[in-house]
Amino acid sequence: MHALFDPRLVNDAFGDPGLYVDFRDERRALLFDLGDITRLLPRQLMRLSHVFVTHTHMDHFCGFDHLLRVILGRKACIVMFGGPDFLDQIEHKLRAYTWNVVHRYEVELVIDARELGVGGGGQRALFSSRRRFAREAGASFGRSDDVVHDEATFRVRGRFVDHDIPCVAYVIEEKARVKVAKDRLEAQGVSAGAWLRELKHAVLTGAPDEAPIQVLWRDRHGEHAMTRQVGELRHLILAIVPGQRIGYVTDLRYTESNVETLSHLMHDVDLLFIESVFLDEDKAHGLRKNHLTARQAGLIARRLGARAVVPFHFSPRYEGRSAALIAEMQAAWSGTSALAGQRPNL
Repeated sequence: MHALFDPRLVNDAFGDPGLYVDFRDERRALLFDLGDITRLLPRQLMRLSHVFVTHTHMDHFCGFDHLLRVILGRKACIVMFGGPDFLDQIEHKLRAYTWNVVHRYEVELVIDARELGVGGGGQRALFSSRRRFAREAGASFGRSDDVVHDEATFRVRGRFVDHDIPCVAYVIEEKARVKVAKDRLEAQGVSAGAWLRELKHAVLTGAPDEAPIQVLWRDRHGEHAMTRQVGELRHLILAIVPGQRIGYVTDLRYTESNVETLSHLMHDVDLLFIESVFLDEDKAHGLRKNHLTARQAGLIARRLGARAVVPFHFSPRYEGRSAALIAEMQAAWSGTSALAGQRPNL
C-alpha cells in the first residue's frame, strides 16, 4: 500500500525553494513555491493542477514566467494560491507582456488566482487568454479555518508565519489510504488498474452500494471489461488507514509565535521539508535575515513530532559544507544537541 503523493524538492538544498508533489496514481502534480523551476521538464509542468506560493520574494516567485511560457496554448487551467496582494502581483506579471495574438490560440488558458487573507477569507480573480489576460472578478473564495484547498482524497492547509512579511506555511494531507487485498483480486480473476482508483474514491467518499464501477484491466489474454457495483467490490478493500501528511515550511523567524502556529498546523507530520539557512554559529545573522538556523529547524521539527525531516534553502555561504548543516539539524531534531531544550525568543 503506497502513499498518494511522491514529494521531492525542485532544486538541491542551495537552490531556490520549491516542492514538487507528484500523484502516484494520476497524471497530476502540485507545486509549492515558484522560484527557479527550470529543472522541471515541460511534461512535469503540464501535470500541475495547483501552485501554492508561500510569499512573492523573487526566489519563490520568479518562475511564474517560465511556467506560463510552457503551459500557454497547451493547458486549459491552473489554480494559484498566494498571500496578501497576490492578485495584483499576478495581474502585473501578465500586464508586462503584449497579448495581441494569444486570444486566437486553440487552447484557452485560464489562471484561477486566489489570495489568502491574513485575517481569514480570501479573494479570487480569473485571467483568461481569450480575453488577453484581463483581470476578471471570480466567485467568492471562502475558507474553512486553515483549509486552503479541499478535495475528496486530500486537502491543503495553510497558516501565516512571520518573515517580516506574511508568509504561508503549508501542509498537504492525504485524507485516508485504502489497502486492497491482492489475493481477493486474484480470486476474482481481475488485475489492478485505473478502476481501482475509482473504487477507492467511491469507498472513501461514501458512495452507495449500487453505484457502478467499470472494471477495466489487461493481462496476457488481452483487454477485459465488466461493470460491477460498489457493494460487490467493497470486499476487496482490506483496510482504511490514516493518510500521509507533508509539511512545507520556509522563510520565517525563530519565535514562539511562529512555532506555535506550526504546532497547530502540522503536529505529528509524517514528512517535514523545512528551511535550514544558516549554521547556529551565525544565528545573529539569521535573526537579521528573518531565517532559521539548522539547529532551530531541528528544534522545530522535534517539537512538531515530525517523523522525517528534509532540510533545504541553505545559504550559499556554506557551499561545500552542506553536511554540517544537515548534521546540526539532525542533532537538534533527535535531541542529541546540547541546546535541544532551547526555546525560541519572544
